[in-house]
Amino acid sequence: MAKPLTLVVKIGTSSLTRSDTGHLALSTLAQLVETLSQLQRQQHRVILVSSGAVGVGCARLGLTERPRTMAMKQAVAAIGQGRLMRVYDDLFTSLDQPIAQVLLTRSDLVQRSRYVNSYRTFRQLLQLGVVPIVNENDTVAVDELKFGDNDTLSALVASLVGADWLFLLTDVDRLYSADPRQDPEAQPIQLVQQLEQLQDQISLGDRGSMWGTGGMMTKIEAARIATTAGVRMAITEGREPGNILKILQGEPVGTQFAPQSSPSNARKRWIAHSLIPAGWLYLDGGAIAAICQAGKSLLPAGITEVEGEFQRQDAVLLCDSTGQEIARGLVNYSHSELQKIQGHRSADIPKLLGYEGPETVVHRDNLVLNPNAQLS
Repeated sequence: MAKPLTLVVKIGTSSLTRSDTGHLALSTLAQLVETLSQLQRQQHRVILVSSGAVGVGCARLGLTERPRTMAMKQAVAAIGQGRLMRVYDDLFTSLDQPIAQVLLTRSDLVQRSRYVNSYRTFRQLLQLGVVPIVNENDTVAVDELKFGDNDTLSALVASLVGADWLFLLTDVDRLYSADPRQDPEAQPIQLVQQLEQLQDQISLGDRGSMWGTGGMMTKIEAARIATTAGVRMAITEGREPGNILKILQGEPVGTQFAPQSSPSNARKRWIAHSLIPAGWLYLDGGAIAAICQAGKSLLPAGITEVEGEFQRQDAVLLCDSTGQEIARGLVNYSHSELQKIQGHRSADIPKLLGYEGPETVVHRDNLVLNPNAQLS
């Protein structure tokens, strides 16, 4: 903690609300606000990703269960978001800490211009000493443009801003080998160096609380996004926001995930984590060695199979023969063009297509390796 850090803190609906009524847990909110304000006074830069809009909206309307239709969810979120922000504003104002509301959809991070603009907005808010409070824009988001849950959203925001830490405040105090609420022999896990080690250690369910949307599986996916972007992540008890301070002071609280080697620049972080792949390219051994070991671009000669429908500059996954993701990147040809030139030399492209095209299928500047790929 010798230098100011950029911290992204996500708190879930199950921690923000009372399970019996769905009403806000004001004591937890007050502790959270006090903790984040203290971090701000210590010169750290703090972003809060807050769930709860739908839960608060349900309580406001007297609903006893979560809405099922998209239109009803969006209406309830619109009702709850205003109430949630008013409570946050009252609490932060009592500590003289300014805040800002930031509502995002997936398209804000998929489209490059909007991604860059989102980054600049966050940077300016943090420079002003403001705490941005982020949520998915549920009122306008549709299924294909939704993050799915705020665990994923918080990890993508952490990647976007190049955060040092991502804290997931949830309804368990740490990650266990099984659900401790149902299995008394569940073992706590304090540190995860590699996500692959979890496969044989834990049994994961995907059932969150009544009011939440995510289970532990979404948190593992958030860890994958965050750690491969170079962000250290921790899971800890949402009812005890002060655990954030303890973790930053080096105490073994919660479960921590060690960061992996991260993409070298913001553009590659965008390619690696924000884009939704539209297709798959299967490569031979020579092409895999060229891009993974020699740092070269992907040429058409190394492609053995093309799957999916995509256009130029869409994101695609580069896979080995077993389907394992080796890398991902922005493609210079559509799927129909690649089906004509796959397996051929770059010099043959004009003859095969009838017009000139780039020599590379995916240029190395638009290509990000999967750090967890197992190369033979």
